Amino acid sequence: MKNRVVITGLGVVAPNGVGVPDFTKALKEGKSGITGHDNLKDFKFSCQIGGIPQISDEKKAQYFTDLQLRGFNSSGILYGCIAGIDAWKDAGFDMDSESQLDYDTGLIFGAATSGVEKFREAIYGVDDGNVRRLGSTVVLQTMASGVSAYLSGMLGLGNQVTTNSSACTTGTEALLMGYERIQNGKAKRMLVGSCSDHGPYIWGGFDAMRVMTYKHNESPEEGSRPMSATASGFVPGSGAGALLLESLESALERGAKIYAEVLGGEVNSGGQRQGGTLTAPNAEAVQRCIKKAVENSGITAKEIEVINGHLTATAKDALEIENWTKALNRSGTDFPFINSTKSMIGHCLAASGSIECVASIIQLKNQFVTPNINCEDLHLEIEALVDSNKIPTEKMDVNFDIIAKASFGFGDVNACVIFKKFSH
Repeated sequence: MKNRVVITGLGVVAPNGVGVPDFTKALKEGKSGITGHDNLKDFKFSCQIGGIPQISDEKKAQYFTDLQLRGFNSSGILYGCIAGIDAWKDAGFDMDSESQLDYDTGLIFGAATSGVEKFREAIYGVDDGNVRRLGSTVVLQTMASGVSAYLSGMLGLGNQVTTNSSACTTGTEALLMGYERIQNGKAKRMLVGSCSDHGPYIWGGFDAMRVMTYKHNESPEEGSRPMSATASGFVPGSGAGALLLESLESALERGAKIYAEVLGGEVNSGGQRQGGTLTAPNAEAVQRCIKKAVENSGITAKEIEVINGHLTATAKDALEIENWTKALNRSGTDFPFINSTKSMIGHCLAASGSIECVASIIQLKNQFVTPNINCEDLHLEIEALVDSNKIPTEKMDVNFDIIAKASFGFGDVNACVIFKKFSH
């Protein structure tokens, strides 16, 4: 018998809200976290807007010691540790004991690049001949698994501790990897999530590819427009999301609050064949991923009531909707409600999957569907496939049991997970 897996803790650091209460409020209100950034202008970026979470020095001091913060310059690790610790505490665990080591709990926390600002600092230091003055934490702040190393040490986790990296699919994949570990009895709990740095050295490559919008530098909050006819590219974002996954047996044993159940999912790749490339999805593989996720969850496509899509506000949005209609064999008024958290936070890259999984669970737990802001002018190709009422532009209170979340990333990689309202 495979273990059932539930979610007992959430943490989030998003451009429009830090912490679950603030993020929930922002989701309900359709509040944007996109702002203008003068440094992007100074660097001659076409896109001069982005989503950066607001973290004060006082907030940092609640999570890190003065020693840890000395020479610390890795925004992704900062976000990841805050989200991870919040999820840990939300699940009812403390951080009091220095000596405790929990062999039943592991950590899979993803990242795409880590500590780019710190890397830059170190490169200049080496170039200037100051190698002895780099400090002792350069390696920890710039290695891909830096966030996992920091977090596991703060929490004393003794099961598998690792970092995955699959572009925009990272966070959703991390969740499914943790889910499988608990399902197969190799851990009682897994803290899963992902994070992404902010700033010009992360976002510059995307600006060069011309996949980011340049049309809303004077109106940042209107810039992220998934599924809109006037979408002109994604808005970059940053942050982290974290979820504590736990076997149902363990959660019931300790009387934990349960947000939702993870029914199952699927991870695959389009192999950059049949129209798939490094940056474009193989539609057949995307559809297969969704179908297998439904099958692995032991439900039918008809049972999915809400979808939190990948939907980035690029030319591929209409193709994604088409893939959902084909994979679920549902269209028009029969299609589930669908939304894109990115309308409010931008595309948080490696952090997007985990932040959007948290957004999905919040909607499921609180029984509402977030609005797709900036989508008053629905893309005509999408309108031909799906009834516009299924793409709400205002918050909707909806009683529902099952939500699907999918992420599709560069390298032609896909992940889809199915969450269900918990019942014994």
